[in-house]
Amino acid sequence: MRVSAKVDYALRALLELAASEPERPVTAERLATAQKIPPKFLENILLELRRAEIVSSQRGVEGGYRLARPADEISVADVVRSLEGPIASVRGVRPEEVEYTGPAQSLQPLWVELRASMREVLEGTTLADLVERSASARE
Repeated sequence: MRVSAKVDYALRALLELAASEPERPVTAERLATAQKIPPKFLENILLELRRAEIVSSQRGVEGGYRLARPADEISVADVVRSLEGPIASVRGVRPEEVEYTGPAQSLQPLWVELRASMREVLEGTTLADLVERSASARE
């Protein structure tokens, strides 16, 4: 699996939000600075995450972003899917739909198995899990 800069930046910004006080919005500028993310790129990512209802935004002097639901209800898979689409595909096609002949036929079940493994990890890992891991690593 190739993790795009968009997904990497999104997860970093979301982890900043998950680790912050839930009732206080965080500005995009603060998120960008904290995680060394290009601000304009982050603004576009936050817009996509807002459309996907992963973050919510508040305008005004006290404005910014916050998670749209609790961190333990947002999986890494939710973020990947909202920004990139399906977790795993082969040349843009679902692994079940790929056809091979001869000795290469064994590839199709391998791709299905790989996708299932990735889904298990990504769907089973929430933002809250990652924040907790970071806190444990600092202790």
